[in-house]
Amino acid sequence: MHIEIWSVGKANEPFIEEGIQYYFQKIKPYNSIELSILQPNKKNATTDIERSKLIEEELILKKLQPNHYLILLDERGKQLNSIQWSQQFQQQMNQGTKTLVFLIGGAYGVSENVRKVAKQTWSLSTLVFPHQLVRLILTEQVYRAFSILHDSPYHHS
Repeated sequence: MHIEIWSVGKANEPFIEEGIQYYFQKIKPYNSIELSILQPNKKNATTDIERSKLIEEELILKKLQPNHYLILLDERGKQLNSIQWSQQFQQQMNQGTKTLVFLIGGAYGVSENVRKVAKQTWSLSTLVFPHQLVRLILTEQVYRAFSILHDSPYHHS
């Protein structure tokens, strides 16, 4: 199973990128993973929240393929502990999921259409974090889930 992290927004600050690459290297022996930054065209920039969500929706739905299993990250989503994350990963692998996609929406969240196509909605926390930090936290949690699945000493229960 391949994992993709999609994040609407701007490129990572160097210190965030360094952290993400650190965890990508740790994940590599277990699984393939990549990060895609979805940047709306600057000429379409708007202060209209709904219009902004629709522009982002177009980017997301255009990239979404039938073999993708989309999990939306949202502070109102289902909260799972690290063991449950690993169980969810195992379940997706057992079901033959080709590509597991985690979506970090734009600054104002995602449109209803994107919400509807997501298979699940998870929350990393009830706290709100900057998108770049969410990318790093998510990457660490992916590594933690695989370390649990492979009985690595990284996760202490």
